[in-house]
Amino acid sequence: QVQLVESGGGLVQAGDSLRLSCAASGRPFSSYAVAWFRQAAGKEREFAAGIIWTTGYTKYADSVKGRFTISRDNAKNTVYLQMNSLKPDDTAVYYCASRAGTTADVSSGLYRYWGQGTQVTVSS
Repeated sequence: QVQLVESGGGLVQAGDSLRLSCAASGRPFSSYAVAWFRQAAGKEREFAAGIIWTTGYTKYADSVKGRFTISRDNAKNTVYLQMNSLKPDDTAVYYCASRAGTTADVSSGLYRYWGQGTQVTVSS
């Protein structure tokens, strides 16, 4: 069993930066794919970024490519999402998710473990 806890959300202005953290407990992230999804009010949950723990391979949605960076810290068993040049359209609840495997899938239905989410609000 894996428990995921997100942190780092908040209220910022357009152009600002935030770093989200996803800490895992119960089992290490090794041999897992970890992803960040986001869900804006009234919209479906969408993939933002993913990383394969063993190889460090990363994948991004076009909407965040060049602005967001996903990374991992093996010693802390934690995944980060560095978000720069934030826009009002980035406002959403951000969820960390993980699944056993070596592909950074964009479909939320493939992920078994989920955190509780952290709110990110970007004002214009």
